[in-house]
Amino acid sequence: MSHPLYDVTDFTIVGPYTLRVVFDDGAEQTINLESVLYGEMFGPLRNLQVFNQVYLDEEVRTLVWPNGADFDPWTLHEWPRFVAALSTRAQAWEAA
Repeated sequence: MSHPLYDVTDFTIVGPYTLRVVFDDGAEQTINLESVLYGEMFGPLRNLQVFNQVYLDEEVRTLVWPNGADFDPWTLHEWPRFVAALSTRAQAWEAA
């Protein structure tokens, strides 16, 4: 699947599991990730001390956590479109 390419240019932690993300096209999203933090890769981020270690990887231009978890910048850019489906899928991983 092809989609537009975006880079994350900045972010701020604005609350528990919530980031204000700025993109190279000037768009911004306030994203609460709590509902998708399940499974082997994203589950550890439910610990706020781990979640708050998020950083902007200058090479891949997206948000990354020390355990290697990351999100495609396009997904973050289009978060309102995807959050419901991603939440359902992530919680199914937890149930498995």
